[in-house]
Amino acid sequence: MKKMFAFLALAIGLMLLLVSLNSADEDRTQPVIPNLSPAPTFSVSTVPLNSDVNPYGVAFVPKDFRGGEPLRPGDILVSNFNDQNNTQGTGTTIVRVTPEGNVSLFFSGKAGLGLTTALGVLKAGFVLVGNLPSPTGTCTPDTNGQELGVGMGSLIILNRDGQIVKTLADAQFLDGPWDLAVRDLGDYAQIFVSNALNGTVTRLDLRIPESGDDVEVVGETRIASGYLHRCDPAALVVGPTGLAYDRLSDTLFVASTGDNAIFAIPHAGYTHQDEGMGKTVYRDDAHLRGPLALVLAPNGDLLTSNGDAINPNPNQPSEIIEFTQQGMFVAEFSVDPSQGAAFGMALQSSEDQIQFAAVDDGTNMLDVWKIK
Repeated sequence: MKKMFAFLALAIGLMLLLVSLNSADEDRTQPVIPNLSPAPTFSVSTVPLNSDVNPYGVAFVPKDFRGGEPLRPGDILVSNFNDQNNTQGTGTTIVRVTPEGNVSLFFSGKAGLGLTTALGVLKAGFVLVGNLPSPTGTCTPDTNGQELGVGMGSLIILNRDGQIVKTLADAQFLDGPWDLAVRDLGDYAQIFVSNALNGTVTRLDLRIPESGDDVEVVGETRIASGYLHRCDPAALVVGPTGLAYDRLSDTLFVASTGDNAIFAIPHAGYTHQDEGMGKTVYRDDAHLRGPLALVLAPNGDLLTSNGDAINPNPNQPSEIIEFTQQGMFVAEFSVDPSQGAAFGMALQSSEDQIQFAAVDDGTNMLDVWKIK
């Protein structure tokens, strides 16, 4: 069985190499933050009719997304972590934002889900979203430091109509899915998931059957561990969060909030062993303040949002910062004058435009910039 998984990972890697070679003309020279306008191209509310708040995850529908309505390429999905009473870990909705800025409800789940930043879209026509439920909106550590008051959660797979296809739950590999990154090859995909309740990162190897109406898990591997995880009075939980995958180097970057650092996991798509915390690529107390979401820019830079739960500075609230993979600071900007408002982000690039989307969970808004 392990040999089959290894062969699958190798096949995916070879296909991915061909894809990356065919995209060699992509502009990988311009940073993102220095090219953002002072005001976003548009801003929209992420609050649906049931009044869920605290937007967390952000994901673009890719340009080669299969199927049709209601999702279209270029749409943006946003998941909500809190309910109408602002109780953490109880939000149940995903909203859809069109390129024109129109907002509608895409998914509404059962009460108390707590949809997290783990939000992604597969071009085969599926949406993935993680959840970490907390019935009372509180987390209390036990004598061993384990988080109590929050559930293990799961990874929910939705079809293009927002209907649940499958729910993945596993105490070892999906213990509080907090964020994810996608390596997508159409009929095959690898999903990297950060787990807030055990401080690990998991790779799920997926196959899409020819019918196109299901997703099969053909492999599960813990590829990283050792990241700080704990309860937090403001953020509910702190653990490894943002993940960004660089297909050119097969490297997975991990934003570990509690460790206040960014790490790199080599051979992320191939390895079948736990690589520990990986290599530290960025540790900067002058700019990092509990990094959360993480995205890879077309030029190879990384962008992360500061949650302000770690190393806070009232003079640098709710900032998104950009830095190189070699650990050099590039630029920063604030999405909100109050602390703790930055979280989910997503970026999509084409030949003539970069779109950058970021939530402000202080105002429950999604800001979108279009960079020519």
